[in-house]
Amino acid sequence: MLELKKVKTAYGQSQVLFGVDLQVNDGEVVTLLGRNGMGKTTTIHSIMGLVKARSGEIIFDGNHVREWPAYRVARAGMGLVPEGRQIFPNLSVVENLVATASNRLKNQHPWTLERVFELFPRLPDRTQNMGNQLSGGEQQMLAIGRALMTNPKLLILDEATEGLAPLIRMEIWECLKGLKSSGQSILVVDKNIEALTRFADRHYIIEKGRVVWTGDSKLLSTNKEIQHRYLGV
Repeated sequence: MLELKKVKTAYGQSQVLFGVDLQVNDGEVVTLLGRNGMGKTTTIHSIMGLVKARSGEIIFDGNHVREWPAYRVARAGMGLVPEGRQIFPNLSVVENLVATASNRLKNQHPWTLERVFELFPRLPDRTQNMGNQLSGGEQQMLAIGRALMTNPKLLILDEATEGLAPLIRMEIWECLKGLKSSGQSILVVDKNIEALTRFADRHYIIEKGRVVWTGDSKLLSTNKEIQHRYLGV
């Protein structure tokens, strides 16, 4: 579904990505891991067209999308839950969900308000609250719901549970497990290795703009040396 080949990205004269390779297959949950400042968000932004990769290939659903503008990438079937959530603070919960809702790819069972509220039972009681009146956890649930309302082929989460309370984190993980069981393809950036290895299929670790390790959950969970070398504080 998604493949990156030798992707290089820079901000002005400062190069951040140095030939990143990554692949997400249909129905997989794949993670992108690494310490802060190693290029994870730049990789996500390069995929989404929010920053233009200078070279390499980004192939999504058979299309070469590296040169595409961000709106066209989104319309092709990528849904982003951005770092910091970035919900609309002056729109209600319902307005946030319907503002960008679409079914351009003609999903036979599209996401609706009812499905989102079933996935996140906390939100129905907040339907008329403004975005800035929600807790951090509720905002993250709303951001995920907003992305799902675009009916994406690939759901991308940048820092899925950063700054959230442990109980809310558990709810987010259970949500992602449920989405996986329904066949949703997911690319997720987060730091919670223990939770991710319970349901993700494969993992990529990025260090200084390069992928330095890749493997499945069993390999990552048992390889404490790799965890300490590339993910430890």
